Amino acid sequence: MKTAIIFGGSSFEHEISIVSAITLKKVLSDDELIFIFLSAEREFYLIEAKNMKASYFSSSEYKKAKKVSLQNAKFVIPSSGLFAKSQDIDIDVALNLIHGRDGEDGKIASLLEFYSIPYIGPRIDASVLSYSKSLTKCFAQSVGVETLDYEILRIDNKREAPFEYPFIVKPSHLGSSIGVSVVKSDEEFDYALDVAFEFDDEVIIEPFIEGIKEFNIAGCYTGAWELSIVEEPQKDEMLDFEKKYLDFSRDERASEAVIDNSLKLQLEDAFKKIYKPMFEGAVIRCDFFYHNDKIYLNEINPIPGSMANYLFDDFTAMIKRLAQNLPKEREIKIDYKYINEIRSAKGKA
Repeated sequence: MKTAIIFGGSSFEHEISIVSAITLKKVLSDDELIFIFLSAEREFYLIEAKNMKASYFSSSEYKKAKKVSLQNAKFVIPSSGLFAKSQDIDIDVALNLIHGRDGEDGKIASLLEFYSIPYIGPRIDASVLSYSKSLTKCFAQSVGVETLDYEILRIDNKREAPFEYPFIVKPSHLGSSIGVSVVKSDEEFDYALDVAFEFDDEVIIEPFIEGIKEFNIAGCYTGAWELSIVEEPQKDEMLDFEKKYLDFSRDERASEAVIDNSLKLQLEDAFKKIYKPMFEGAVIRCDFFYHNDKIYLNEINPIPGSMANYLFDDFTAMIKRLAQNLPKEREIKIDYKYINEIRSAKGKA
């Protein structure tokens, strides 16, 4: 299978996306991979596999690579001279691996759908919904999955603590635990808002519950449910950026959480409620809280780090099955019947 991995983007998570792509180069080694890099300036480049190294991007060497554009149903390398022809890039499917803005907010999904390029990743509506933590909470509640209490604070609002300390402050439109703080005093609250508002104009505030358990589960639907193991991530006070992302390039499979089967089934059921039908066509990871015998959705990762491959027994085979079971946009036939009827009624040809 020829898979185009699209990564990079104009995002605070740009570098995380590069690490994800380098990781998937190893994981999907049996596939024929094409690497398409979206620069911070939003230009597409075709990257040779041998150049898939972090230093190639940090040194701006990628600017020497061939630029890529989109045409109907394909990526192309534009012609470079008066008599030269553009070159098609032959792929079976694209894989959206851009974390954060551009990849998870719906821009790339819109481009790929507009140009009729089959892709693995959240569709437009799923991207828009999951990119906003406040919309995510509303969605979860609408499908019967509980969330923690929360308040929204915007950059121009009065800075008043909505809960008793401690509580958590996090940007509303950002993943990767960037800009997230546990707040225990008025002084810390003010500083946490300054940090969060560096990344976003809206923040979510949630109560901090001491000793709350966290569980992750990933998966997709390929005509049948394909769910990962349940992982209990190791954390200190909270799962910070370093633990969450600098560890996802590990080669070994994650350890399965030691929980009873009843809890495992509850987590899987909550995942299914979140996933189908909104996230069909994507591999997502849901992060859940568990407290006082209740499950709460923490967040949806519509494009998880390195696609959460470390949670699956045979990630490559699952990706191939998903590529064969992607949702298709409804075809709309334009026949101008309405306009022709009006013209006919007015006696015009």
